[in-house]
Amino acid sequence: MPDTPLLPQDADGVLKLAARSMFDLFAHTVQGMMVVDRAHRVVWISDGYKRFLPALGFDSEADFVGRRVEEVVPNTLMAQVIDSGQAIMVDLLTNQAGTFLVSRLPLRDEQGAVIGALGLVLLDHPETTMQPLMTKFARLQRELQDAQRQLAERRRPKYSIASFIGSSAPALEAKRQARRVAGTDSTVLLLGETGTGKELLAHGIHAASARAARPFVGVNIAAVPETLLEAEFFGVVPGAYTGADRKGREGKFRLADSGTLFLDEIGDMPLSLQSKLLRVLQEQEVEPLGSDKVVKINVRVIAATSRDLGAMVAEGRFRADLYYRLNVLPVRLPPLRERRDDLEALAEALLDDISQRSGLPHKALTVDALERLAGHDWPGNIRELRNTLEQAALMTDDLVLGAGHFAGLPAATAPSSQARAPATGATGASLTEQRAQLDVEALRQALQATAGNRAAAAKLLRISRATLYEKLAQYPALKRR
Repeated sequence: MPDTPLLPQDADGVLKLAARSMFDLFAHTVQGMMVVDRAHRVVWISDGYKRFLPALGFDSEADFVGRRVEEVVPNTLMAQVIDSGQAIMVDLLTNQAGTFLVSRLPLRDEQGAVIGALGLVLLDHPETTMQPLMTKFARLQRELQDAQRQLAERRRPKYSIASFIGSSAPALEAKRQARRVAGTDSTVLLLGETGTGKELLAHGIHAASARAARPFVGVNIAAVPETLLEAEFFGVVPGAYTGADRKGREGKFRLADSGTLFLDEIGDMPLSLQSKLLRVLQEQEVEPLGSDKVVKINVRVIAATSRDLGAMVAEGRFRADLYYRLNVLPVRLPPLRERRDDLEALAEALLDDISQRSGLPHKALTVDALERLAGHDWPGNIRELRNTLEQAALMTDDLVLGAGHFAGLPAATAPSSQARAPATGATGASLTEQRAQLDVEALRQALQATAGNRAAAAKLLRISRATLYEKLAQYPALKRR
């Protein structure tokens, strides 16, 4: 004969009986139980739980029950379960009473509202009874911490501002400006020809900022296909388009959250994306591809370009509003031809790095080799200098590189080569002496042309007034002019 179906009132009774039976089963089989109400107050504990009271600092049940659970059980998450309505099925709880394997369940009324929580001590001293699981958990925790540390190392700035080698006036001015902008949180625009060290200085600015311990994320806009730029910047939600990663993808802005995002070659950004970048800079929020929700971020942007953005704005190839938003704190990086006094120090550092990377002995430069290098205009700047030195170092077993090793290097075109000739026509003078003579002559002519007006002389020489005063201090004879 078939089973007779239960009536609704019978089913309700069976469910209540099952709940009561399960509660009684828990009370007799687990190590201890407690019930907490909506206000986080402990309203009941089982007989098994009472044995933990002395270790928690309580003499009796009356001292314990009725108080907020956060006050009597250190490190408990019962309040979180009540406030969120989400169960925590298995967890480890550690306090002065020991280490316990626990479970926490929300309690609801007939309308589904959370009215409290049930806490169960499933096992005490799991470090002995669950040793294999605890060992595996500890190993996984160490691996996670190692992975996080390695990721942080990769995103940490590689260079400091001091890594920008040079003691010439233009180099010192660039470093001074970099240190000044590092103390702010505004957008920075690095301007300079290709190979002048913009990425290095971006690392340095981040390292000197309040965000130094947070991520530094860089992206070269010119190196990313235009069709992928939006996903690269803003991220993609799972399944946003055919071929998209099923797990989705975080964009560079979210990876750099709380840190610094370096946008290299910003002048190569397509017009179609410039408005979206402007919105991110203004609102500090991104909207991933395929999503209708915005995500708040906190990112400091350092942009760099070798292009003339002002001219691009005039030609309609770059948005004026984005240009003004980026050009808050501009820093100009001088080309190598404007700071030839730094060439020797740069060459020494580059040759040292080439030696370390190649495993070959360190190569030195002769005086005539330095003079040969100084006679080139370096349109590729420091990147070209490195390439030239690396070729010369790897193509010979000689430990000292002379002018002959750079025979193929084009000489500077006039009038640059004429400007580097000794003003006195003296022979036998060292390269440093010849440069000093050129400095003195240029300063003398500028002061004479401006009737001694130092501000006008600095403008004529295209140097800052501070640099002019440094030069005048270096050559006291000029002060009397």
